[in-house]
Amino acid sequence: MRIILYLGKGGVGKTTVAAATALRSAQLGYKTLVVSTDIAHSLADSFDVALGAEPTPVAENLFAQEINVLAEIREHWGEMQGYVGSMLRRQGMSKAMAEEMAIIPGMEEVVSLLHINRQAQAGHYDRVIVDAAPTGETIRLLTVPESFQWYVGRMTGLGDVTLRMAGGLLRRMMPDKDPLTGLNNLVAGVKELQKVLIDPQITSYRVVLNPEKMVVKEGARAVTYLSLFGYPVDGVVVNRVLPGVESDGQGEAWVAEPSQDPYLHRLQEIQARYLGEIERDFYPLPILRSGWFDVEMVGVARLDELAARLFGERDPGEVMFVGQTQTVVEEGNDFVLSLPLPHVELDKVKLKKRGDELYVTIGNFKRELLLPAVLAQREASGAVFVNGTLKVRFPPSTVPT
Repeated sequence: MRIILYLGKGGVGKTTVAAATALRSAQLGYKTLVVSTDIAHSLADSFDVALGAEPTPVAENLFAQEINVLAEIREHWGEMQGYVGSMLRRQGMSKAMAEEMAIIPGMEEVVSLLHINRQAQAGHYDRVIVDAAPTGETIRLLTVPESFQWYVGRMTGLGDVTLRMAGGLLRRMMPDKDPLTGLNNLVAGVKELQKVLIDPQITSYRVVLNPEKMVVKEGARAVTYLSLFGYPVDGVVVNRVLPGVESDGQGEAWVAEPSQDPYLHRLQEIQARYLGEIERDFYPLPILRSGWFDVEMVGVARLDELAARLFGERDPGEVMFVGQTQTVVEEGNDFVLSLPLPHVELDKVKLKKRGDELYVTIGNFKRELLLPAVLAQREASGAVFVNGTLKVRFPPSTVPT
């Protein structure tokens, strides 16, 4: 069983890439389901077919589905939501507000992931390809299982006295029902889900980018947070590269065939700059590339063309990379950020931090890092470069007295 999640900023072509990946997997003989968790579904547009909340066949071995999040919430949480809503209404809250407040934060993300895991565990499919929501929502979705369990723990007895009292009252009023049974089942499902999400032999995360500044920054932030929580990223897709823009795969990119149009030539130069940054900043992840097409990539035939451009003869379901792109560990009171760097000769390391960005210079090599919040609030005290790995130390912040 393989689960592959594509994530990225809205508008980068993530849905199309996910659809093309699923199509190629199906063509290789794997029974494949491609699923959209984005509320603004566009998977049906990619295949140019109508899709619903249940898997729909779109080609041999290939099924597609757009999850109905509201229906999933009703299935997993509906009864408990009614109990909590009743309790809140008894405290004077309006019905509309009580029903809204009765949904645990992150519930939409949790039920989407539980649905995907259920499909995978049922054994109906060899592979599940996920067209995830835009990056910020996806990161929240993936970090929710841990925070969700904490939140539920608070609700069921570790801190929310009101709900405990309400639970006891409801048991007396309805002795044939346990209002917390559904909640406990939900927590058990989330714990099982967590094991699947961090297993690199089952689940992979791939970030889809365009060679543009804001897109690259958001993609870098996604990789940082996925690494922080132990989610296995195994590749980067650079989509919509203009004709004539080339690279050596090691951080050097250039315009090999300049356009005669000044406007397009300038865009080529911009893309070349960011393509070089992508290859440096996302090392050691493998990078897949696809150029601009002069037609809309809609329908099976066009998606097949995109798959060929991205993967060639490669199986898109293979695990493309195993390992950590960066790690954060505690050493005493300090945090130490470790990350591998490509083809860099040992030299003095220079650091410059601005907000949540860290600029690293080693000789002629430069790299910009987006720091997680736990490091952004500290200052980098120094760095060493040993055996191809940069280690940056972040001691506790000192508060002036």
